[in-house]
Amino acid sequence: MTDPFVLEARGLVAGYGRDSIVVRDLDLAVAAGEVVALLGPNGAGKTTTLLTLSGDLPALGGEVRWRGAPTRAPLYRRAREGLGLVTEQRAVLMTMTVADNLRVSRCDPTRALALFPELEDHLPRRVGLLSGGQQQMLALSRALARDTTTMLLVDELSLGLGPVVVDRLLAAVRAAADTGVGVLLVEQHVHKALQVADRVYVMRRGHIELDGTADELRHRVEEIQASYLADETDETDDAKEPGTR
Repeated sequence: MTDPFVLEARGLVAGYGRDSIVVRDLDLAVAAGEVVALLGPNGAGKTTTLLTLSGDLPALGGEVRWRGAPTRAPLYRRAREGLGLVTEQRAVLMTMTVADNLRVSRCDPTRALALFPELEDHLPRRVGLLSGGQQQMLALSRALARDTTTMLLVDELSLGLGPVVVDRLLAAVRAAADTGVGVLLVEQHVHKALQVADRVYVMRRGHIELDGTADELRHRVEEIQASYLADETDETDDAKEPGTR
């Protein structure tokens, strides 16, 4: 029987060594053509989950399934097989130009500029001189403007950016899913995440505490924020995660 999911976690245990386990017994799955939002407070384990699913961190237990088969492959191998990772730290080469960033990522520059036409005037500019929003547009286009991309992991795409830019980025994510790319989206803006998501997992203290379709959960946003999304009081996760240490 064909596995319906592009990426799946079964009983996942993840963290930064046996003495620093962050995520326990986590089940999660993403199918082709859907946006799955992973919501949770600071410290819930969201970034640790994404890094482990990407192969950047080794799983400490359980199973990661990639394209229907168990895998322990590192990030670079999963990337070659169609996985894209966009982190809150903006996966771009700051000292290189926009044009060179597109070239070294082996993406189609025409497709990248079709996604974000505002980058065209900045092709000869060094990326470090761009705004945060432009850098994130470049990072996202590097992941999406490849023929091989079948799965996209996105961590806090909107961090520090204005609402207009965030809407542009999330629209591109939704459009990619509509062409068949599976997307797992960690996003701090719950309302915006629910606008583009098909399904939702709500995570707290390393566990999935609630899941459902976006349609089911849209009318429960206030309840979800009050019950599940308050900042964690202990330092089980984000204090150790990249970008928050």
